[in-house]
Amino acid sequence: MNVQVSGHHVEITASMRGYVLAKLERVQRHFDNVIDVNVILSVEKLRQKAEINVHVSGRDIHVESSEEDMYAAIDLMMDKLDRQIIKHKDKVFAHPHDAMKRQQAGDDPAG
Repeated sequence: MNVQVSGHHVEITASMRGYVLAKLERVQRHFDNVIDVNVILSVEKLRQKAEINVHVSGRDIHVESSEEDMYAAIDLMMDKLDRQIIKHKDKVFAHPHDAMKRQQAGDDPAG
């Protein structure tokens, strides 16, 4: 998994980077097929904004959140991402044998 953390109008400290990486471990626990992660932390006047783009097999997931505290924005963003990853995982693994059923139904000359 490639992780890129960048800042827009804010300098990314080692503690911010470590906090984001620690929170991403929860996503890896739920879904292994994460290919690429881009995190953008920015400041807009008094609002701290956190955005993440996650490229998983079959889909790109984009989540953003805005709070007065950067760490609170990261927490909210990771909660939203966690829900979306679980939803995607449920969709992917809901019908794993559909291809085999279709293939067997297509081979049947009576069907």
